[in-house]
Amino acid sequence: MEDLTILHEDNHIIVVLKPQNVPSCEDASKDTDMLTMIKEYIREKYGKTGNVYLGLVHRLDRPTGGVMVFAKSSKAAARLSEQMKEGDFEKRYMAVLAGVPKEEKATLTHYMKKNAVNNMVYVCAPTESGAKFAELEYKVLSGKAGLSLAEIRLHTGRSHQIRVQMNAIGCPVYGDMRYGGERAKKGYLALWAYYLSFTHPVSKERMVFRVQPPKDITPWNLFDTEQSVTIIKPSL
Repeated sequence: MEDLTILHEDNHIIVVLKPQNVPSCEDASKDTDMLTMIKEYIREKYGKTGNVYLGLVHRLDRPTGGVMVFAKSSKAAARLSEQMKEGDFEKRYMAVLAGVPKEEKATLTHYMKKNAVNNMVYVCAPTESGAKFAELEYKVLSGKAGLSLAEIRLHTGRSHQIRVQMNAIGCPVYGDMRYGGERAKKGYLALWAYYLSFTHPVSKERMVFRVQPPKDITPWNLFDTEQSVTIIKPSL
């Protein structure tokens, strides 16, 4: 399957690169999604008939590209899900922000609530019904032309979390017209899941994957993302 970029595959897991604007799993649009695409790849490669098992361990928003891992067995899915609960499953994002945060490095905490009618997430009071705690860390890596390249690590996994929290401090993700409006500027959403680290569910080996954002697309082409990644330490 030529549209599928596989970074690693064994009997238990498959790690792939999700392109931007492809859903992680089937949604209302019925557009081709990663879960269906990988199932079809497995069916064709191994000549499987009937239902193909593939566990969706985590999601990336449709406009976000980057590294994803899927489980090829229910045992692997359960163990990876447990890692997520225990904080052993680490995802890092790279984002280009419209604007420059007041602090070069900070932890952001908010309470957020999702409106199911318009699929929008809002910052709200902690006492509001349905409010969920959201926390992330960010670090500005470089700046250019009023934009900032930042590394972001989630401590919670709320829907649209990075987009909502960065917009809440006045620095929306570039291209995020949905939350940032005109301030965000028009273009591809500059949010990329560039780093994924977890313990293999069977071999117990520590797996680490890094994938650079697309170098030929604005605004990524304004920054040396490879150099920025080399200077990032294991913890912010």
